[in-house]
Amino acid sequence: MRRYGKHTDEDDIRSRPNRKGNRPRTHIRPKHEDAAEGMVLTVDRGRLTCLVGDRVVMAMKARELGRKAAVVGDRVAIVGDLSGKKDTLARIVRIEERTSVLRRTADDDDPYERVVVANADQLAIVTALADPEPRPRLIDRCLVAAFDGGLDPLLVLTKSDLAPADKLLELYGDLDIPYVVTSREELESGEAADRVREQLDGRITAFVGHSGVGKTTLVNALVPEERRRTTGHVNAVTGRGRHTTTSALALPLAAADGWVIDTPGVRSFGLAHVDPSRVIHAFPDLEPGTEGCPRACSHDEPDCALDAWVEEGHADPARLYSLRRLLSTREPTEGD
Repeated sequence: MRRYGKHTDEDDIRSRPNRKGNRPRTHIRPKHEDAAEGMVLTVDRGRLTCLVGDRVVMAMKARELGRKAAVVGDRVAIVGDLSGKKDTLARIVRIEERTSVLRRTADDDDPYERVVVANADQLAIVTALADPEPRPRLIDRCLVAAFDGGLDPLLVLTKSDLAPADKLLELYGDLDIPYVVTSREELESGEAADRVREQLDGRITAFVGHSGVGKTTLVNALVPEERRRTTGHVNAVTGRGRHTTTSALALPLAAADGWVIDTPGVRSFGLAHVDPSRVIHAFPDLEPGTEGCPRACSHDEPDCALDAWVEEGHADPARLYSLRRLLSTREPTEGD
């Protein structure tokens, strides 16, 4: 039964109110062209601390971004209250394109890939020469992640007063990776921080390393105004320290132009996401030799064209060995 005649006045028709608001739904999203630019400093339970100009602003991710998550180092567009006052909350409406990503998985057969840091220029791999003992396979995994993500690696070796660095550095000599060797005495005097700072000036550097190697202690020396609780104990049985950094944090570098990003101590570094074809980009002397490789070549199989390329004298055999050693780290071994 029709309630209204054929020619009804629209004013006479009742509209059912939308419980979520009367504004009609649309798939057209606002462009937010007036949004301010910011950098994500840290993420904690859905709240993102961002630097907008010279103000630190608390923000949350807009629903329109869906599952796309912002991480430390991301450049973002922010709207809302940007005063930075207590109890104010802005909204991140856009995540800008990333120039680099440091990614890892929980282990090598885990399909879930996690972005740890975005837009860093450099990855500082901090390793103690003793107490705890160095883990070359973990260093190799970090190097692969750096090469895969577009970051330049830097080796920072600590506690040289307990053990010499020569043997460990020999493993990486053919990779031409810059390095800094420090002692506990130099760390206490500030000399270690000064030498490390020279490698960081003008760059965004992410620091990674397993617990107990002195990573956060070094970050504290580089950024003295932001003291973070350091590892106070190394387990005598496992040789591993307790985790003291629980979330990644970006900090402005003191007495220089740059940023340091302290990340939680790692016990493993899964590489399930790594494609060998991306790692080879870090070996420009070997990359031309891959043109004759079979499709999806692992660069460590009988038909790999790199063997002939090296035999013909185009590259040093030690470089090919280094590449294959790094790629082999994707295969887990006991104690890795």
